Amino acid sequence: MVATKNDSHQIKLNTGISIPAVGLGTWRSTGVDDGYTAVRKALEVGYRHIDTAAIYKNEEQVGKAINDSGVPRSEIFVTTKLWCTQQHNPKEALEQSLKRLGLDYVDLYLMHWPVSLSPRTITDGNYLTIPIKEDGSRDVETTTWNFIKTWELMQELPATGLTRAIGVSNFSINNIKDLLASPGNKIVPAANQVELHPLLPQQELIDFCKSKGIVIEAYSPLGSNNAPLLSEKTVIEVAKKNNVTPAEVVISWHVQRGYVVLPKSVNPDRITSNLKTFTLPEEDFKAVSDISKVEGEKRIVVPDWAPFVPFI
Repeated sequence: MVATKNDSHQIKLNTGISIPAVGLGTWRSTGVDDGYTAVRKALEVGYRHIDTAAIYKNEEQVGKAINDSGVPRSEIFVTTKLWCTQQHNPKEALEQSLKRLGLDYVDLYLMHWPVSLSPRTITDGNYLTIPIKEDGSRDVETTTWNFIKTWELMQELPATGLTRAIGVSNFSINNIKDLLASPGNKIVPAANQVELHPLLPQQELIDFCKSKGIVIEAYSPLGSNNAPLLSEKTVIEVAKKNNVTPAEVVISWHVQRGYVVLPKSVNPDRITSNLKTFTLPEEDFKAVSDISKVEGEKRIVVPDWAPFVPFI
């Protein structure tokens, strides 16, 4: 017997505003109309949380879909992110994102990575890129800039009205500790968006962030490319037992753990079904939780930010 489905669960941020627990992720929704079509469909079927980023290069599509949807802006929680080449001037970067989105403000603005990429080689004004040094490595700033300096500047943004909250993404426990302990820190991040799924459960990070009043958001919740978790034997068995889809099982597992989950899809049927969550019976919840114990943990998103190592 499947428990009553819940499509509108909300989680309160440390700013006092609420964020819908299930949102539409738009990473890789970069086709001619992929971002627009996906967001329009999502808002049509009841999503009220849309997540994008400057580097996704789809803010124009996402914003147009929001503005064309007929849903009042005040009812939609919108997140975008500061790209690594613009960490020296997050206010300017946010203003550019808002212009692309066609919005007056976002609800949450995240530092996309705890890494600053040098803008020194950018001559065409296109900061939404990854600068490469002559040796082929990414042009990472390690001596002249760091994420603590970026955060100090980001702290000024909520007072401008351009964003209702600020947070981070891809931050480890140690990175958050360093940020919170920095002399200039005045604001605890509202959220930390990280890769998280049954093959990378990150319970220690979840517990730490919760202790600091930071809401975790899960990206790549189905295991990233091709959603490998939907082919997991355990997930399939739990889905059949509860008469739901494998995606509903995994997304419900995330919600049941008490944080925000951001499934990404451009398929209309999957967008609709991904919003449906239910309470997994205890034995099924445990079975999904134990997948990483059986198969080992696996991180999928591991960009090379050498010499900076983000996940320690």
